[in-house]
Amino acid sequence: MASVMGEKTNEVLVQVKELKKYFPITRGVFQRHVGDVKAVDGVSFNIHRGETLGLVGESGSGKTTVGRTMLRLYEPTAGEIWFEDRDLAKLSDSELRSTRQRMQIIFQDPYASLNPRMTVGGIVGEPLEVHRIARGKEKRERVQELLRLVGLNPYFVNRYPHEFSGGQRQRIGVARALALNPDLIVCDEPISSLDVSIQAQVVNLLEDLQDRMGLTYLFIAHDLSMVRHISDRVAVMYLGKIMELTDRDELYLNPLNPYTQSLMSAVPVPDPVVEEKRRRIILEGDIPSPSSPPTGCNFSTRCPAARDVCFEVDPKLIEVEEGHYCACHVVELEGKAEIG
Repeated sequence: MASVMGEKTNEVLVQVKELKKYFPITRGVFQRHVGDVKAVDGVSFNIHRGETLGLVGESGSGKTTVGRTMLRLYEPTAGEIWFEDRDLAKLSDSELRSTRQRMQIIFQDPYASLNPRMTVGGIVGEPLEVHRIARGKEKRERVQELLRLVGLNPYFVNRYPHEFSGGQRQRIGVARALALNPDLIVCDEPISSLDVSIQAQVVNLLEDLQDRMGLTYLFIAHDLSMVRHISDRVAVMYLGKIMELTDRDELYLNPLNPYTQSLMSAVPVPDPVVEEKRRRIILEGDIPSPSSPPTGCNFSTRCPAARDVCFEVDPKLIEVEEGHYCACHVVELEGKAEIG
């Protein structure tokens, strides 16, 4: 059962094992299968109840696909997705329907994720009707309660999405995700399309809701400083694979993987003296296509610390220090990849 509100535990709520999601490439009149886009290629991680796991990486690294495949919005190609004691990858549609009440998603674009023909009351109340939890007056009262919870006027139920700002629309999306009292919420870049002045408000709202309701988040984002603020642990993805996974402060203070080091070197520092002396790591080349990833390590073609073995053998994600996981041959051999 749920932990004490706002309290993080060692209980594993979600366990992802060797998750793969390939999108087939077809050609010709008969749609002949000629290859695959390996959007997610053997990803493994745990999320503990009450914690926030940040998932970061470049565009096209597979972050959103991981989140959507976890919820079975995309069907997994292979692997296991354990939610408590059930493997979601093997559930039938009817079994998945009941489990879905406990897993929700907040989408990236609040302009595209809300039906413009539905009122706010209809949007937020739809999950209650779909799962036959509340109707009529009871549903209306629950919707108003949810709007209050996310900081909106409860009497906005008859308004339409176009009457709201971007930040308000995202709050409506949050209210919809909370309607069924979920345990897990996948936050798919929920602030990337908002003004900077509004981003902090939405993140503070998510943190407050987590404390009050004991929620567990998978927080997908580009903004590394925001991920450090909200996350307990952070996983770094590159081309469908997790390159490093550890505690947020450990990741920012002691990144081991060359790819993580290059990402961290791009995070601006508010101190102008430190910023002037900070060493930037500029990666050469472009991210390869997920339809034809490099042999060996996916990052080998851009890695300034690559050795011969990196071009031949795919490194495994191993625990190199307590709670600090890294997939890198150089780290295995030398303890840390020193680059620059």
